[in-house]
Amino acid sequence: MAGGSGQRFGRLKQFAVLVDRPVVAWAVSACRPCAAGVVLVVPPGTAADAGAGQGPGHGADVVVDGGPTRSESVRRGLAAVPDDAEVIVVHDAVRPLASEALFRAVIAAVSSGGAGGAIPALPVSDTIKVVDSSKTVTATLDRSTLVAVQTPQAFDAALLRRAHATGVEATDDAALVEALGATVRVVPGDPRNLKITTPADLGTAERLLRG
Repeated sequence: MAGGSGQRFGRLKQFAVLVDRPVVAWAVSACRPCAAGVVLVVPPGTAADAGAGQGPGHGADVVVDGGPTRSESVRRGLAAVPDDAEVIVVHDAVRPLASEALFRAVIAAVSSGGAGGAIPALPVSDTIKVVDSSKTVTATLDRSTLVAVQTPQAFDAALLRRAHATGVEATDDAALVEALGATVRVVPGDPRNLKITTPADLGTAERLLRG
């Protein structure tokens, strides 16, 4: 998923250069070891900027235009996934450092049966408070029950398609699958699996890549 507008970054962060190639190219490369095929969803009219483009190497097999929302962009990507796919993994291009082990962990959690989806997550270390519209604290949450979710997220293909057929919007695909009453398992996330949101994050990712 590389269809974001990059409003907080100030430009299309998925096409920003990280070390020696676009962020999106790193993300596609991360998918490759575990995927029979990669569908890349980009902002309309930007397919030419999608790193190596279509074909072998770190380019996607198919590049499609996204929609006005994240969920609609995923739905457009799903339309390009072959009907015989059994497990579909959704990954955000702005997490270019996702490891092969992380992909394999979520796929295994779904392939082994018993779960409709699997997501990586990290424990929440900060205290989380609920505030109202006047910025007044109304509750303090028990952080022992909270996790910060990452991608890649893996799903039973038929279940994910059914979840998106509802047309509901959500900030991640697991929420749509959860809404159907399906089981979503959590696997350990990776602190290195940084989400690039600001230009400073790009610098952090470069330092991590250079070791």
